Amino acid sequence: MKKQKNKLAGLQKRKAISGYLFISPFILGFLVFMVKPLFQSLYMSFCEVELGAGHFNPVWKGTFNYVNAFTVDPDFTSKLIEELGRMFVYSLAIMVFSFFVALILNGKFAGRAFVRAIFFLPVILSSGVIIGLETNNSVMDQLAQTIEMSAEGISITAVLEDLLRTANIGTKVFEKVFEVIDNIYDVAIMSGIQIIIFLSGLQTISSSMYEAASIEGCTKWESLWKITFPMVSGLLLVNWIYTIIDFCMRTDNQVIDKISTEMVVQLDYGFASAMSWVYFLIVMAYVAITSLIISKGVYYYD
Repeated sequence: MKKQKNKLAGLQKRKAISGYLFISPFILGFLVFMVKPLFQSLYMSFCEVELGAGHFNPVWKGTFNYVNAFTVDPDFTSKLIEELGRMFVYSLAIMVFSFFVALILNGKFAGRAFVRAIFFLPVILSSGVIIGLETNNSVMDQLAQTIEMSAEGISITAVLEDLLRTANIGTKVFEKVFEVIDNIYDVAIMSGIQIIIFLSGLQTISSSMYEAASIEGCTKWESLWKITFPMVSGLLLVNWIYTIIDFCMRTDNQVIDKISTEMVVQLDYGFASAMSWVYFLIVMAYVAITSLIISKGVYYYD
């Protein structure tokens, strides 16, 4: 019994060492390239930065930039609240969409590999040079305008939305739901990595568990919530954190666009740094709180 415990402890130790070795390039890169700029940005957020020829001179102003962000600037607070709301709604939509698509792709059917490749294609299309081609291509813009014009007045959700508005039933909630449905293309684009992570977790579940549940009389629906969901619940936390961080780095994020404008166009490095740190701290607090809530429902197994 003692030998078995020692073997398990040794196995856990080797796994931990392998994990640290795997993330060591990221840790090293962060320490070498990111720590100094991070503290420089924090310092600049309390300063008014005077730009010179090939140098900048930060002049200490205390909390001046932070006060301006919330009390003087007319856009920052409203954009911050709007983006945080969009982040919550779209993160939930991405999690639900990616989980059920992963369930479908985990099934056995003809052309499964081809369908999996199609769902991973958005990850390739939304990275690097290709996203630049997509967003700055006149042919793509013209095609999008043609599709929009041809579909004008034929919205999938328009009739149901009008009915619910007339009946005054949960108008605000359904408006968000319809917004997500109408932007299902964006949800699919942002779900590629999450689908693969969920799919990898589903493939680790032994088929014998489903066979035993079937013998005991469990339906497919019961097996989903009693076996499938608990077994991949650990990946739910991973995907949630990834989804939030990925959303904060999107090109259509109004807060990031506001910060970039202040830094690149207005050359106000101090004010841009202050807004960046406000957004960063709020997002980190949001990640911490939601992760704590989700982790309480995670099923851990050996």
